[in-house]
Amino acid sequence: MAGNTQIEILGEGEALALDLPGKGRRRFHAIWLRDNAWDETTRAPGNGQRLITLGDIPAGTSIASARAEGGQLHVTFQPEGRTIPYDLHWLADHSYDSEANRVAGWTGPDIETWDATLGAAIPIGDFSAVSQDQQALAAWLAGVRRYGFGKLVGGPVESGALFKVASLFGYVRETNYGRHFEVRTEVNPSNLAYTGLGLQAHTDNPYRDPVPTLQILYCLENSAEGGENMVVDGFRACERLRAENPRGFDLLAGHCARFEYAGSAGVCLRSRRPMIELAPDGELVGIRFNNRSAAAITEVPYDDMADYYAAYRRLGELIDDTSMEVTFKLSPGESFIVDNTRVLHARKGYSGAGSRWLQGCYADKDGLLSTLAAIERQDREAA
Repeated sequence: MAGNTQIEILGEGEALALDLPGKGRRRFHAIWLRDNAWDETTRAPGNGQRLITLGDIPAGTSIASARAEGGQLHVTFQPEGRTIPYDLHWLADHSYDSEANRVAGWTGPDIETWDATLGAAIPIGDFSAVSQDQQALAAWLAGVRRYGFGKLVGGPVESGALFKVASLFGYVRETNYGRHFEVRTEVNPSNLAYTGLGLQAHTDNPYRDPVPTLQILYCLENSAEGGENMVVDGFRACERLRAENPRGFDLLAGHCARFEYAGSAGVCLRSRRPMIELAPDGELVGIRFNNRSAAAITEVPYDDMADYYAAYRRLGELIDDTSMEVTFKLSPGESFIVDNTRVLHARKGYSGAGSRWLQGCYADKDGLLSTLAAIERQDREAA
């Protein structure tokens, strides 16, 4: 025992148990501890990347002794005969010794699902503020991470301004539509998005693998009657489906749908993914829903197809439920961003009178999350 930290070496040294701040007793395997060492011979000091492979660690690695001192756990490993320190708070944050009793469809701690009652909680940032103030940017990005979408106001009214939004956190993802695309009425359009028709809430480009994980829509003109934008939390729709019909939820998560697009010369995009995507441990990580791009579903067994379609229909009804939607109309210089793996977006129909011109582009969520995490880490280190 050292201070209030009680340590016990288990078995022949294959693991140890200790009391951790705010966690209680937790166990760690010797091989896990050795692989996750942060000493200068195991990790590069500058970027934290490993300098050794798992094969460089002896297969029979065991713990010879361990002691706690000054907020650190010092572990001596055999057969290397090396003593390596571990921060106790780091171990508490990364402990894996817990019961996994989660129901499939759980979401992470940084995610909050919502419906039409979201109201004033919509993450809204001022373009000038988030462009110049790192804390304002972090607050807006954190809102996008939590709710899956956000708005920006007060931006420049100029073609290509959406690239300035993307550069706040990452990079544009170019597709067959180009670095960006125009959203306004066209004659003989190649995509229904370019008409004045209303669109059911959907995720974009489900026929890609991987899909673009972020979409930005930027308003340059909007004097037409109608044309309001709508967003729906696909994760909340999935939660409602799971509560009503667990078997239907499992069918949509357990079988692949198919999506395809071949709207222009030289393009034939296809994907095979479930409408509800879960990680192996049951975490809800994505939804793909786009009736316009759905192809024939052939992966569902005959005996399950009727129930699959019933669940598919009900998911669509939940998505169309007005109690699920948040609606707003963009003014010139305003934009919004959606997590395309979670939040469905839609548009109400609009008339031919007046004008409606938006520009859109795709980006990737890893850039947004990286920018936010870097700011948060910097704030922690400065505290």
